[in-house]
Amino acid sequence: MLIIAGHLVDPADRDGYVADCVKVVEAARASAGCLDFALTADTTDPARINVYELWETDEELMAFRGSGPDDETSARILDADVKKYRISAVEAP
Repeated sequence: MLIIAGHLVDPADRDGYVADCVKVVEAARASAGCLDFALTADTTDPARINVYELWETDEELMAFRGSGPDDETSARILDADVKKYRISAVEAP
């Protein structure tokens, strides 16, 4: 299992970016192997977009990702800190 987590920065139009990603979130959640997917506006930083994804396998993640975001979407992201985490166990809290 994989978690993709971190944040993106779009200080000019964070809320617009998040709104424009609704179809991406819907497509991800409908994809094989996607257990959760969210791009959300941070509650305290007006430029920060939080990223959270939960995938069953690398192959399913890569099948969804394809070639990645288009040039216009990439140009809107001024900075990013997103990492992939491999989960070895899941336990009840």
